[in-house]
Amino acid sequence: MLISKFIKNLLAISVLATTALTQVQAQTTAPITIKFSHVVADDTPKGRGALLFKKYAEEKFPGRVVVEVYPNSSLYGDGKEMEALLTGNVQMLAPSLAKFDKYTPKIQLFDLPFLFDDLHAVERFTKSNAGKSLLNSMADKGITGLAYWNNDLKQLTANKPLVLPTDARGQKFRVQNSEVLDAQFKQLLAIPRKMSFAEVYQALQTGTVNGTENTYSNIYSQKMHEVQKYLTESNHGLIAYMVIVNTDFWNKLPKDIQTGLTEVLDKVTTEVNKLALEDNLRDKQRILDAKTTEIIELTKDQRDQWKKAMSPVWKKFENQIGKDLIDAAIQSNQN
Repeated sequence: MLISKFIKNLLAISVLATTALTQVQAQTTAPITIKFSHVVADDTPKGRGALLFKKYAEEKFPGRVVVEVYPNSSLYGDGKEMEALLTGNVQMLAPSLAKFDKYTPKIQLFDLPFLFDDLHAVERFTKSNAGKSLLNSMADKGITGLAYWNNDLKQLTANKPLVLPTDARGQKFRVQNSEVLDAQFKQLLAIPRKMSFAEVYQALQTGTVNGTENTYSNIYSQKMHEVQKYLTESNHGLIAYMVIVNTDFWNKLPKDIQTGLTEVLDKVTTEVNKLALEDNLRDKQRILDAKTTEIIELTKDQRDQWKKAMSPVWKKFENQIGKDLIDAAIQSNQN
């Protein structure tokens, strides 16, 4: 009896000791830090999405996950952020879809001019099997896509009215580092200039470039409307982002954290995509209220002329992108 009682006591002490050790280990294990770098302001769809991700991830995993958000190119700019992700200096980015052509030519799809009628069509495509397949198309390059975040369709800005495609001839336009966007402006006999997002305001101010293309929220948040007299509401292309992580980092996360962060991103994506249209309508009004920039609304005939002028770009990149993907994107315009 005495021996049995002794063994029971010993087992009880052992259990208590193991529990205490586990608690101490849990308390002393360093949290997983996710550095989330981006190039736009906090008060934009992407900026708000990054802050929402931080909020929900840290609420879901208190003490286990810490998200550090670096907006406005404060950590890495356009030209360096992908390298930083691949070397593990940041863990998460949400680059514009125009930034991925060197990793997979298929994602050039999103840069084709006049591909999507509206954001509803974009959402239908990104939720389709074809859209989801692109998230995993760069895994062999060390990049895992987790979600798409929309901003809005792009508008043209310049210091001269852009009403017809011929008005763009000879004008220097800032473009992202995308071969499709480069070809788009060359098709108009304009001069594309590739430069990072952080350089755009000064380039417009000094005349290094005459114009640009972007969404209302990005134009307003970066004060581009202060140095551009005209804005043409062309809705000719898309600004959207892919939320990506370093593949090795993602694959090494504990399964419960990986699953939980995926759930968080699903929630954030829904919110961001709802906010995108609201933000851009708000910032269109802010630009109007500033009275620095005249907004030109194209007639259907004028817009059709822009579409026709840019249409050869589709044929040029069809083989690289894949006709099946282009057809799937076109189909998304059907309700």
